[in-house]
Amino acid sequence: MLSSGKLKEYRKTAGLTVAQLAAALVRTGLSEAKARAAVRNWERGLLRPRPSEPDIDNLARALGAERQNLVVWSSCHKYAPIAPRKARLVIDLIRGRSVQDALDVLKFANKRAAVFVDKVLRSAVADADEQEADVKRLYVAEARVDEGGVRQGTRQWRPKDRGRAMPWIRLASHIRVYLALE
Repeated sequence: MLSSGKLKEYRKTAGLTVAQLAAALVRTGLSEAKARAAVRNWERGLLRPRPSEPDIDNLARALGAERQNLVVWSSCHKYAPIAPRKARLVIDLIRGRSVQDALDVLKFANKRAAVFVDKVLRSAVADADEQEADVKRLYVAEARVDEGGVRQGTRQWRPKDRGRAMPWIRLASHIRVYLALE
């Protein structure tokens, strides 16, 4: 996946305008206006249209950078059976660390969410390794936990005084981890 922050940073250091960068994309089948709009969207973090492999290669060639430096690798666990509030405690421990350091922290974290976060992190590392990235230079660029709603089949009622009942629900969460090269 293309990193919007790195694309913007490399474009500014290369001294290119959006139109000059879009000229590199015209050769991959986009018209000039659509290529300019695509580059603007990608710099804002909107991945519409979704950048293809040749698009990323052409952007890297135009910027004079390696393809690996413009890409981030991600992984997510949707509807993880843990409350987001509890998972955020663990995610805050690894954000911004190198991958090996984050794995060590998760190994010794005495939290149930550490198991879920560890699996997501290992999946993102495997994705980066499959695309031939230097795994030793990876760090956790972004890590977040979003609410996944109420878990299926966990809505229950607890009896209270004077015949009342209180709802008792269990929440799910979406755990996302993004890795980038240092």
